[in-house]
Amino acid sequence: MMQYVLYLPINKQKTATNMKKIWLLIAAVTILSCKNDKETDFTIISGEITNNRGGEITLRKPNNLEFSESIKISNEGTFSDTLFIESGNYTFQYGRNRAEIFVKPGSSLVINFNSDDFDNTLVFSGKGFEISNYLFGKQKTEKKLLGENNEIYKLDEAAYVSKMKEIKSTLEKMVSDSKGIDDDFEQKEKRNINYAYLTRLNNYQIFHSYYAQKPDYKTSEGFLKELDAVTYDNEEDFLFSSDYRTLVTNHYRKKAGELSREKQIDSDVAFIQVVGALEKPTMKNDLIYERVKYAFTYSEDLETLYKQFMASSTNEAHKKEITESYNKFKTVAKGQPSPKFKDYENYAGGKTSLDDLKGNYVYINVWATWSSPNPREMNSLKELETEHKGKKIKFVSISVDRAADHDKWKRVVAENKFGGIHLFADKDMESSFVQEYFIKMTPRYILIDPSGEIVNSNAPRPSSSKLKRTISALNI
Repeated sequence: MMQYVLYLPINKQKTATNMKKIWLLIAAVTILSCKNDKETDFTIISGEITNNRGGEITLRKPNNLEFSESIKISNEGTFSDTLFIESGNYTFQYGRNRAEIFVKPGSSLVINFNSDDFDNTLVFSGKGFEISNYLFGKQKTEKKLLGENNEIYKLDEAAYVSKMKEIKSTLEKMVSDSKGIDDDFEQKEKRNINYAYLTRLNNYQIFHSYYAQKPDYKTSEGFLKELDAVTYDNEEDFLFSSDYRTLVTNHYRKKAGELSREKQIDSDVAFIQVVGALEKPTMKNDLIYERVKYAFTYSEDLETLYKQFMASSTNEAHKKEITESYNKFKTVAKGQPSPKFKDYENYAGGKTSLDDLKGNYVYINVWATWSSPNPREMNSLKELETEHKGKKIKFVSISVDRAADHDKWKRVVAENKFGGIHLFADKDMESSFVQEYFIKMTPRYILIDPSGEIVNSNAPRPSSSKLKRTISALNI
């Protein structure tokens, strides 16, 4: 091991805080020295927070929702950790403050900021800081050019395209002018900037329709002609660019929809069949994994979906996880006893449990005020409740709002005069009923029969004609 000597000046006025910083430096030097001339396989991330509020630093990977690393913060606001993580972009988050950073084995990134003014005080330094510095500058520039409150989507077509091209050219110049960035990253990033531009063009019709309040709006012919030049099998860009990943996912989702209609098969199964033909293993495995792990929460044919996935994926870690999920979701498949809720607060007064409703079909709407309840669905629910009043079916809405939003829940129900039975879950999204149904997002609809068995753990939405046909078939 190569020997390093660190000479430190003696100063009786040194504080405990400064001594801790010195020991962090000694530790970092010691680790690096042990590697001698070999390429290091770890990254050091350290720094100091002015006005530290406690908590921890979190690192996430944009293209891997399962990845998460935490870095502890000392009472004095310093932090340092040695991480064995792959090269790439990560989201650095402290409370509500976040920034995109780039790390690779061998880098030693120092991040300093004032928690009271994150955007204006964040400073990167250390070995390999240049790309992170560029990414943060890009984030601020993009935010400024896009403006606030989605006003940009109210622009007419020509003005919107002009603005998107301005953003694209500004960011391309920014990465070209940035010092210390290698050619490989620059070329990937320029392609990434173009993918972001194309994604924004692709989003324009639906967003302009909503924000400009033009429900029937359609873009002009040829508006998306630039998308014709995109190829959808670039594995390098798939791993590097979130926007390319979005374009690829949308492309194969569209193809799956066409196959689903043509062969009259489930759209999720069709997606696996379409993507399963890809020759790029990482792309194929990631795409079908992301699709299936969420499809399990609503699939009506869990068995077929699982078999198709297992036959198509070659990623053993994914297959293990999906198998575990499959075994869990089988517990809430059709015909299984429903998980129960007990003594939920009833908006009308008192407490209500699922057992109190036995002898009736129970249609449950799991919702929350924070997820912007869809007025159309809530009104349809009210209509269904009125239409089936006095029959052997109860319409129950369970709020999974936080306890702090209890009064808001009552106010929203009162103001909208929602129909049916309204209950407040005992532990919001952590309620055992919610957890046992593996509910990750709202709204979610569940249909239970009079004996307490599951008819559908992911029932059609209230406005769906399929739900009306389902209820009619039950001869309630």
